[in-house]
Amino acid sequence: MHKANKRALDATVDLTRLLDIVAAFSKQTICVVGDFVLDEFASCEISRVSREAPVLILRHRRTEAYPGGAANAVNNLADLGARVVPVGVLGTDAGGRALLDHFQRRRINTSGIVTARNWLTTTKTRFLAGWTHTTEQQVLRVDREPNETLAEKVQAAVELKARHLAKRADAVLVSDYGLGAATPELVRKLSVKRIMLDSRYRLREYAAAGVTAATPNEPELEAAYQVQIGNNMRNLDELGSRALHELGVEALVVTRGKDGMAVFQNGARGNRRARHIPIYGSDVPVDVTGAGDTVIAVFTLAVAAGASYFEAAHLANYAGGIVVMKRRTATVTRAELESTLRREATAQR
Repeated sequence: MHKANKRALDATVDLTRLLDIVAAFSKQTICVVGDFVLDEFASCEISRVSREAPVLILRHRRTEAYPGGAANAVNNLADLGARVVPVGVLGTDAGGRALLDHFQRRRINTSGIVTARNWLTTTKTRFLAGWTHTTEQQVLRVDREPNETLAEKVQAAVELKARHLAKRADAVLVSDYGLGAATPELVRKLSVKRIMLDSRYRLREYAAAGVTAATPNEPELEAAYQVQIGNNMRNLDELGSRALHELGVEALVVTRGKDGMAVFQNGARGNRRARHIPIYGSDVPVDVTGAGDTVIAVFTLAVAAGASYFEAAHLANYAGGIVVMKRRTATVTRAELESTLRREATAQR
């Protein structure tokens, strides 16, 4: 038996209870403070090898655009039935207009979005290539990101909106991709009960920032402490416990790809060692783009709906397993989550 499965023998939850929590999703309001990204996917057909260099020449078929980063978390929350209020910055460029149009079409409250004329909306373009009857594979990614920091006037406007709208929410989701809208300084100024954090590059800077729980993936935790985990469960327990203590959070959920999740809780089990949740579904994902956004969205919404951190992590684990089997930057719907839980409950019986 796999080590993670051994640890997970006591990691069962009441699936009927999880269904009740999902049923309460529509009653929750979540404020998402974060960095909005536009994810582009350029589908191409392989034409031939170039004579100029040993590279493929691609014939463009179509380009599709999806909300990414914090915008993907917003999209997930909307598909799960929650009321969601995004707070952040968009440029007046094509990427910014595309995201704003998407939110407005979905009737998402955009009063918390600041538009800045000189701001470049981060756009990540993935070039996918394949033959006529083969599966496309990603061959190149080009990121367009702002080179400058947010102007003080824009930062102040974001802070004002965040402080105002966060007070009306049942929980705040902070999605920090290092682009300037979500910062430790801003989070410290939010006077709210529940703040859930997903920070790509500066997890440790949120120490004593009032964060309730965080959901780093394993590479982010390794980078924060410059220690490799791999199959060393002692290192995982030490880093998880250390982050739990340093951040001052009540819970830390470490996503570990094919190895599932490790849940650390302050005061739980006495020694703060992780409780492990095995991966749901296949360990060969179709596309992991944006899976972390789905995890933090479901985790935040579940806690707001009354779930314990361990129950919320289980729901997020199910959602992650569903979304990585979809192509592009995808979301999980409430119907999909409920269907999965009912199927799992039937299988248990």
